[in-house]
Amino acid sequence: MENFYGIFLSIKIREMDGEIAELELNYGPLSAFMVDATVEEIWINSPSRIFVARNGVSELTNINMTSNEVRALIERLLLWSGRRLDLSHPFVDARLPDGSRLHVAIPDVTANHWAINIRKHLMRGKSLSELQQLGVMSKEVEVFLKDAVSAGLNILVSGSTQAGKTTLLNALVSSLTIKTRVITIEEVFELKPKLPDCVALQTRPANLQGEGEITLRKLIKEALRMRPFQIIVGEIREAEALDMLIALNSGIPGMATIHANSARDAIRKLQTLPLLAGENISYRFIAPVVANAIDLVVHVAVARDGARRIIEIAYINGRIEDENVEIESVFKIKLENGITYEKGLINLAEILDRRSHAKI
Repeated sequence: MENFYGIFLSIKIREMDGEIAELELNYGPLSAFMVDATVEEIWINSPSRIFVARNGVSELTNINMTSNEVRALIERLLLWSGRRLDLSHPFVDARLPDGSRLHVAIPDVTANHWAINIRKHLMRGKSLSELQQLGVMSKEVEVFLKDAVSAGLNILVSGSTQAGKTTLLNALVSSLTIKTRVITIEEVFELKPKLPDCVALQTRPANLQGEGEITLRKLIKEALRMRPFQIIVGEIREAEALDMLIALNSGIPGMATIHANSARDAIRKLQTLPLLAGENISYRFIAPVVANAIDLVVHVAVARDGARRIIEIAYINGRIEDENVEIESVFKIKLENGITYEKGLINLAEILDRRSHAKI
């Protein structure tokens, strides 16, 4: 028996050594940061200016690379993704084998050097309960969000870059019942909800002939044919906002994220983005569509200490004034250190009651 455990341990050590060697081969001087659980993101402004972010705070590293080493690094990483990077396509957004997200921009879009970002796929808190324990929200807010998801409310998660939107969205989706069929739609695979019946869709750039592109708009339309119980859009940036709103207004619940400075700004942006779909789409037309499609906006932000927190939860009450969709505060943070919230005048029971009457 002792000999068996000795052989087993030897095999595991060789496997770990192989993984470390592979990591060093792929990431080179950056491999130490890739295994460091405190590092959230790595970016290269130039071969001698390499930064990392820990707990939302950036720091300059002492790593120096040559231009050739930087290019070789990116070429190795892109081999797995199959994405293109050349003068005709000077940007690339790709998913790495561990789930991390790679973004690269090259001259002459950048001034002199390749600009590289590697956003690590940490997902420290994979459930709402874990996020609550990490201080992202209070226990009361956690319970509210779980009940809101169970009730099938349409939720928009807003916030700035690196505020934790994707992590929160993943936790919300993971709180759905195991019988829920979910279709996720993303530019690059990031969401990994803990659900047995989940199909993940990803966009695809055009080939060398300019053909074969698959956009978010196309994927949302295709998702409607896949018997979804929930449609999840990783991030709304452009005209796909219109397709998502139409899908939500067709009776299929869903969730998405959007870049915004506040819950109110998120709704204003959601009213504006569909205008990119064509001249026949007006602001006046979109207002009632947004008012009927979205139930809650959950706004997240990075606090001064680098921690991510839910700052506000707003309810879209369905009313429109001067072509602007009105919102009501449900929770608004008043003390970050203790994660204390000021409660609004409306609760979940009233929200569900209003929603049921609106559908009659």
